[in-house]
Amino acid sequence: MRVKYFSDTDTALVEFTDHGVMETREISENIYVDLDKQGNLISMTIEHARTNARLNEFSYQEIGLAQEEGRTTP
Repeated sequence: MRVKYFSDTDTALVEFTDHGVMETREISENIYVDLDKQGNLISMTIEHARTNARLNEFSYQEIGLAQEEGRTTP
């Protein structure tokens, strides 16, 4: 997964895969998703990203199975 931010247009592009895009759907006024021919999500575009996606607070956290179940690993 890749996140690209275009500061000149305040647009974020979240790419989940590099498969070919068959269709773009408007989810809301500022959010669009690209789908492949099977309807799988390829990417998401967020316009006015600083406001709509709180981009200035972007972080990544991987949660393992043990954490999801409330356990800790040794």
